[in-house]
Amino acid sequence: MAVLVAPTKSNLIKAKSALELSQKGFELLDKKRNVLIREMMELMDKAQEIQGKINTIFEEAYKALQVVNITLGIQNVEEIALSIPKDEEFEILLKSVMGVEIPSIKYVKKDVEPSYGFYRTNSALDFAVIRFNEVKYLIYELTEIENSIYRLAKEIKKTSKRANALESIQIPKYKEQVKYIQEVLEEKEREDFFRLKRLKKG
Repeated sequence: MAVLVAPTKSNLIKAKSALELSQKGFELLDKKRNVLIREMMELMDKAQEIQGKINTIFEEAYKALQVVNITLGIQNVEEIALSIPKDEEFEILLKSVMGVEIPSIKYVKKDVEPSYGFYRTNSALDFAVIRFNEVKYLIYELTEIENSIYRLAKEIKKTSKRANALESIQIPKYKEQVKYIQEVLEEKEREDFFRLKRLKKG
């Protein structure tokens, strides 16, 4: 690597300062990257756990729904489904993890309040509605976690890029500058010392 810098004492101070700054910057970025990776791994485990719960509950709910379709008829079930009000009472907030904006879904968990008459339904429908309601809140959780994982992954990639640039380019460059300037200045000091000795002898 070519060192295009004048071998002066002031440039040596500058190079040493830039090297120290780059090393500190790398340490901070490396620390940040490790914290973000740890956070992301924890969220990935949590997402897997919630996905497992969703799959189990969905399976139970769909089995109950099949019973409802057979016992009440698909058309009746569709009419009942349309009478159930949409619940979109949630708020998306943001929290910061090492400078990364992470979404947080705020909602109040409510029990199911039947909006259909009992005379034309059965317990299988009640069970299916309760299970689908549980799935809804789990999907809120999973959405929050998956979005957080995506944002953390993006930040890890960006942080790694900056850390690698410091480790592979900036730090070696300043190390070489410091080494080059020190060697030239030491050589110059030796020459000055021998020149001075010769003058004293003369």
